[in-house]
Amino acid sequence: MKIFVTRKIPEPGLELLRKDNEIVVFPFDRVPTKQEIIKGVKGKNGLLCLLSDQIDADVINAEPNLKMIANYAVGYDNIDVQTATKKKIPVSNTPGALTDATAEMAWALIFSVARHIVKADKFTRAGKFKGWGPMLMLGQGISNKTLGVVGAGRIGEAFALKSKGFKMKILYVDDKVNTTLEKKLGAKKVELSELLKESDFVSLHVPLTKETNHLIGEKKLKLMKKDAILINTSRGPVVDEKALAKALKKKWIFGAGLDVYEHEPEISIALKKLDNVVLQPHSASATFESRTNMAIMAAKNMLAGLKGEKPPNCINPEVFE
Repeated sequence: MKIFVTRKIPEPGLELLRKDNEIVVFPFDRVPTKQEIIKGVKGKNGLLCLLSDQIDADVINAEPNLKMIANYAVGYDNIDVQTATKKKIPVSNTPGALTDATAEMAWALIFSVARHIVKADKFTRAGKFKGWGPMLMLGQGISNKTLGVVGAGRIGEAFALKSKGFKMKILYVDDKVNTTLEKKLGAKKVELSELLKESDFVSLHVPLTKETNHLIGEKKLKLMKKDAILINTSRGPVVDEKALAKALKKKWIFGAGLDVYEHEPEISIALKKLDNVVLQPHSASATFESRTNMAIMAAKNMLAGLKGEKPPNCINPEVFE
């Protein structure tokens, strides 16, 4: 079988694919254009792609012998799953491989924003530090505060559980009751408006859907506390960036930490100009362990799909019915 990989991924994944298949890896360290993906997928049986790749109907229809699409990500809103399903092409993702890494990044962002880590580092490197001062870099404490978790799925749950050492009150929003959080942390399931009003830290862990697009806009931001912090490691469009920039500039909230953006890789100029927001380059899963596990999982999904078997992490199992 022949496989097109849209970006170099950790070697253990590529080694699995090479054993019995011919693979072609996009040679440049950048997001390929749509035309480059179409060119790459022609003559191939498998497509291993990234969340940054838009795999639409044109791409899927470009090769009549395409048998499998493996996404190197948990999310899959970059893929036209409906078209793939119509063509009986299995689509897979990599759930679980980046759970802890993403949860850890959310916590890293909380500390970075609350304690002015980035601002203080720049301040110190610039030679502005002239000695300890009682009002220097005052930030927000973490312990004994209220943590709001929007989306209590796999990552949201892992994120919340890591709060235990800080003796926090946990509020969460989800379609389902999370018994693990309620038993282990005494977490309380509430409506979004209540969570926003009561939480000192609000962390977003929801998939991108029609319902979650711009879930956090101007009205929601105005519900938050003046000293609250918003964290987004889920999907960029979940937050209305223009509204967030306005909220940060006008000090409606204390700060924000972002790993994802509404129009990636473009980032709002307004956000870039603010020093009460920490901006990460969509790197929440960027640990050696996580990215390697993702590569192996994506490769195993690909190999199963090419054999006509149901991939371990198939998101459209109906193609096998």
